[in-house]
Amino acid sequence: MKRKDLVRRLEEKGCVLIRHGRRHDWYQNPETGVAQPVPRHNEVHENLARHILKELT
Repeated sequence: MKRKDLVRRLEEKGCVLIRHGRRHDWYQNPETGVAQPVPRHNEVHENLARHILKELT
C-alpha cells in the first residue's frame, strides 16, 4: 500500500498526526488515545498497513 493512501485512510477515520520522528510519523486516534508509528517509506507492506489500521480504528 502506498504511504499516502494509508495516511489518507487514517485521517478519514479521525486520526491525527501527533509528531514526526526520524523514520516514522506517529498518528493517534483521539477517541481511544491509541497511537501507532507509520513508516516514512513510500511503500508500506500490506500486513503492516492492515495492523496499523486495525489498531487505530
